[in-house]
Amino acid sequence: MSILAANTHIVYREVLLRDPQNQLSGGGSCLFWSRSPGFGVDGRRGEWRKTKKRDLRVEAFWPDMTRPNVIEMQPIKDCDQLDQVLAQAQELRQSIIIDWMAAWCRKCIYLKPKLEKLAAEYDTKIKFYSVDVNNVSQALVKRGNITKMPTIQLWKDGEMKAEVIGGHKAWIVMDEVREMIQKFV
Repeated sequence: MSILAANTHIVYREVLLRDPQNQLSGGGSCLFWSRSPGFGVDGRRGEWRKTKKRDLRVEAFWPDMTRPNVIEMQPIKDCDQLDQVLAQAQELRQSIIIDWMAAWCRKCIYLKPKLEKLAAEYDTKIKFYSVDVNNVSQALVKRGNITKMPTIQLWKDGEMKAEVIGGHKAWIVMDEVREMIQKFV
């Protein structure tokens, strides 16, 4: 018999309180309780061993909940907001990434969630923003010197320091963005 539960309290209440000889171990987002005869894998050692009829294993794997997995990029809607974002970043001595994209651009749409995951990785070091070039003035687009989409730019000290134009595969673009971040942060 096996039980897969999302909450360790369920197994604690239902299993461990009934039989106090059992122990709860682990640290993850899934709880696995196995009570079956035959062969099994000892997860701590990674080896096969024969299990007894009454063996009970409970493991839990909890992810690090202190940090988000994804951080939504904040939109920039006009030149004044860009000036405010750059001034705030300069004040905090922080770099920013701006993703210049369009709602109709497939590669832009595909890259956005990947950039939001990257934003979560660099949460304290870099702020990530997006600009939909169809919903802003041409003055803002010209200020960013945007000719192709998606364009991902790194801005530091109020100036654009580097850019990646994402016309190729997403994993290549993401590697280039990581390299750009490592170079300037």
